[in-house]
Amino acid sequence: MVTTIMTMPETVAAARHPLGLVRLMTWLSPAFPVGGFAYSGGLESAVVEGHVTGVTDLAVWIETLLHAGSLRNDVILLAEGYRACGDPVRLQETVALASALSATAERYHEATGQGDAFLAAASAWPQHVLSVLGPGTPYSVAVGAVAMANGIALGDTLAAFLQAQCGQLVSAAIRLGIIGQSHGVAILAGLEPAILQQARLTVDLGLDDLGSATVTADLLSMRHETQYSRLFQS
Repeated sequence: MVTTIMTMPETVAAARHPLGLVRLMTWLSPAFPVGGFAYSGGLESAVVEGHVTGVTDLAVWIETLLHAGSLRNDVILLAEGYRACGDPVRLQETVALASALSATAERYHEATGQGDAFLAAASAWPQHVLSVLGPGTPYSVAVGAVAMANGIALGDTLAAFLQAQCGQLVSAAIRLGIIGQSHGVAILAGLEPAILQQARLTVDLGLDDLGSATVTADLLSMRHETQYSRLFQS
């Protein structure tokens, strides 16, 4: 009998050191005080206007953001923040670029609000980079820089961040009443290959690869700013 052992690529394998894995699980847990529960990333408008009505629509919506939209850009910026961790000038330039690339005012406030909250909570793990990153740091850049400062592999950080962001969108959809918890779990299970693929690809991407093809999502985020009744801040 021949036994075949399947292994994940090195860049997205489980954290190399158990401490790194524990920290990622803590930082990207829904319980970590970044206020992620307050945002839907424009999903609320997509639901209100009928673009996302159930399980299939939601899965397609999230996977599109992963491969061609805001989630893809977020992890490219996370990777740049990771690589710039030891270079204060480069890191500040990354912060400025990430802020400027926010498609709408709500997305800017979502990114920087969560980034500031993340840095404040991450002070429980003291690192020099925390003194370099000031108020207004986008969430993805903050996570990347802090992960590097703590010696956590980039591939692991990318995969964990994407899974957490997808989980937040699924949670928002549950609260908006278009899916139940069982459907939410099934969607996350189905998204695993897409999450790992995007994490794997992003390791080799740089700032020149930034770009988006999700105009509808951006327009819906803009319309959410004036939506009459809202559960979420974005």
